Amino acid sequence: MPKDPHSDLPAGPRHVAIIMDGNGRWAQARGRPRLFGHHAGAKRVREVVEACPDYGVKYLTIFAFSTENWKRTQVEVAGLMSLFRRYISKEARALDEEGVRVRFIGDRVRLDPKLIKLMDNLEELTKTNEKVHLTIALNYGGRDEVARATKRLAQDVADGKLRPEDVDEETLPKYLDTQVLPDPDLVIRTSGEARISNFLLWQSAYSEYEFIDTLWPDFTAEELGRLCQGFGNRDRRFGAVKI
Repeated sequence: MPKDPHSDLPAGPRHVAIIMDGNGRWAQARGRPRLFGHHAGAKRVREVVEACPDYGVKYLTIFAFSTENWKRTQVEVAGLMSLFRRYISKEARALDEEGVRVRFIGDRVRLDPKLIKLMDNLEELTKTNEKVHLTIALNYGGRDEVARATKRLAQDVADGKLRPEDVDEETLPKYLDTQVLPDPDLVIRTSGEARISNFLLWQSAYSEYEFIDTLWPDFTAEELGRLCQGFGNRDRRFGAVKI
């Protein structure tokens, strides 16, 4: 039997989360409108999703639209919402055929009903898939997520379903949007910015971070592989000291 070429590699991250930044700057550098960059970035998602199994990545979470992105121009926001609808409609069958399970996290209240229906349909279509778990953060903010989770938790306490003394750090995650997902092992932010922008605040408490200069439309499967391999070489102690 031929030797597995990956057998000697260090263990990579099981869950990778990506802040896909730099679409607008990528487009402007080419003299094009910002939405041109967002369309280029959407195409890049497919390549990254397809590459995940090659690097042992079972869970991929991408930051598509934040609660703060509503502050952008009406033209850009409308264009992004149209892009999301188009992407879901176009990619649904391929994602299902490739064994990708899709979930969406974030507050759906402000989203267009047509978009919400597409999101619901894609989640239903792919719900039995296991090859890669793709989570798309749409109208998502870490603080907003924690606030919504806390409200639900407080309501359960008020209704007598949960005792105040039983609330600990293991309780709140059960109310988060990501309750069925493992915490991310590795968080990547593209475009040279070194901040987390309100992304997975609770879940990434012990994540490793990579801030890279590559603009998202230029990010490749090979770069994902390099970052995953680098992750495997890190010494993760979670607050402990090895003796």
